[in-house]
Amino acid sequence: MSGGAFLLAAGGLLAGGLVAGWLLRKAWQARIEARRPWLWGGWALLLATMLWPAWVLGSARGPFIAVMLIAVGVLVVVATGIQVRAARAGRANGNDSLAPEPSERPSTAWRGVLRWLLAGPIGMIAAMAVGIAYAAFAPGEPQTRLVIGGLIVPVAWGGAMAWTLADNRILRATAVLVGTVILGFGSAMLRGFV
Repeated sequence: MSGGAFLLAAGGLLAGGLVAGWLLRKAWQARIEARRPWLWGGWALLLATMLWPAWVLGSARGPFIAVMLIAVGVLVVVATGIQVRAARAGRANGNDSLAPEPSERPSTAWRGVLRWLLAGPIGMIAAMAVGIAYAAFAPGEPQTRLVIGGLIVPVAWGGAMAWTLADNRILRATAVLVGTVILGFGSAMLRGFV
């Protein structure tokens, strides 16, 4: 396929996404009785815009490109409805900020070191325990389980880090993360990687 034909097909996909998004938005804004034609039209256009690239761009490449460009078109429709609102007046306690302030907790050396350990190495070990336990217990091929378990680790570590740094009760966070390590690695060792 030449570059000009590809650009023409890409423009058609983008236009299909724009029009389908607009039709679905009209269905969302319409009264319940008047929704059905907008809804059917939007979904039918989305389906057609998903299917025709398989013949034009290829059976593997066409639907993939269609999904990407339709999403961009619908995102443009959604972005046209952005409303910028003025910030609310100050809250009842006199604070002008919309974000809550961090809690005032006592700052001692051992708490700082424990928070650092929980957010860093202990949180990482707990996240690894969750990933390894997933790889040991989940059904499926071993390679898939290992990859998904490996992808769980950074997400779980980020969650553990955010939680331990935000929680006022540091001993509770310590108990939960140490319990997660023991339970995750212990159950994975008992089960084994079959």
